[in-house]
Amino acid sequence: MDYQVHQLQNGIRILHKPSPSNISHACIIINAGSRDEDPSKDGLAHFIEHLLFKQTEKRNTNQILNRLELVGGDLNAYTTKEYTCIHASFLKPHLERSLDLFEDIVFHSVFPEEEIKKEKEVILDEISSYQDQPEEAINDDFEDLLFDGHPLGRNILGTPLTVQGFTKKDIVDFHKANYRTDEIVIGIYGDYDLKTIIRLSEKFFAGIPANFPERTREKTGVYSAKRLVFSKPINQTHCVIGNRSYSMHHKHKTAFLLLNNLLGGTGMSSRLNLEIREKYGIAYTIESNYTPMSDIGIFSIYFGTDAEKTGKAIKLVEKELRKLREQKLGPVQLRQAKDKFIGQIALGEENRMGLLISMSKSLLDYGRVDSLEEIFAKINSVTDSQVLEIANEMFDPKELSSMIFNPKE
Repeated sequence: MDYQVHQLQNGIRILHKPSPSNISHACIIINAGSRDEDPSKDGLAHFIEHLLFKQTEKRNTNQILNRLELVGGDLNAYTTKEYTCIHASFLKPHLERSLDLFEDIVFHSVFPEEEIKKEKEVILDEISSYQDQPEEAINDDFEDLLFDGHPLGRNILGTPLTVQGFTKKDIVDFHKANYRTDEIVIGIYGDYDLKTIIRLSEKFFAGIPANFPERTREKTGVYSAKRLVFSKPINQTHCVIGNRSYSMHHKHKTAFLLLNNLLGGTGMSSRLNLEIREKYGIAYTIESNYTPMSDIGIFSIYFGTDAEKTGKAIKLVEKELRKLREQKLGPVQLRQAKDKFIGQIALGEENRMGLLISMSKSLLDYGRVDSLEEIFAKINSVTDSQVLEIANEMFDPKELSSMIFNPKE
């Protein structure tokens, strides 16, 4: 894959993906997320992400929000269990403007008390909004089931109690302890030469003081499968079935990504979709997801259906998992699964911002970015025996947890 990397003395890395397009993209990935919070500070990483857009040493909120929008650009951000990401899209002439803004909001935000107070109300509304969406709430609660008592199980948004308790000191302390300069990658996608990238990178980020605080992420404890059912004021039953899974560094990661895609991944031709939606018309949405993280992963199957159809839907899911545990994929099935997955990855390259973020995360996590050819070679090397081994480990009924939200009678 055609890309260039420049590392500053403070540890910050700049990744450049050349493109002849007049539309450019940039992102800054910080290896800090909700799992890095203290137990009583749930939601702090996400809260800080919001506050980065509020006030810096030289800009107020309006100046931050207008900096790119006034030239037709777009600025946004998100937080996950392990990352904070700020990203922007803009026309080619505005790279300097964008990097200037990144440097300002990430390293010079002042977190004023009045903005902290206002943003608490915004986050509380966001929490209420998610609670009104059972398909979102059940996935968050399911992760809490998988990682009971561990930071990975806690909601990224936090709780009303923890959010209301945030102080400026909490924010400053978390920022200092987790925004490590050697764990920050700035990605740039656009029609620029390396000399320009280095010059602007040095201009805006070389002066940031090196920050290498020690940090140890809490290891996950012992897992045991659980099955929980709750009554909720909803109209449909929602169900999640899943397991802890492989980390991003595990030898089975690529093979399980392939298997998950075959089972219930992107597209209408997944096994779960064909069997449960197309054949029986039971669920409008049914999907499976595998999210690898630095030291563990999450596998889950989600569907929503009418209450009286829940039992049948679960039996059909179990049937598909059993087939994958008991029967090796035939040569044609395996080849089709690989071709589908490879095609989807290739088409995903058209999402330029998604590609840039993916490349930047790869540099952060692995220290390199695989080319498409290398990615495809890994997929093509997956064997039927490997898929069968993974299916028996991940889909073992004794190891699968489940959570159901039923409508209140």
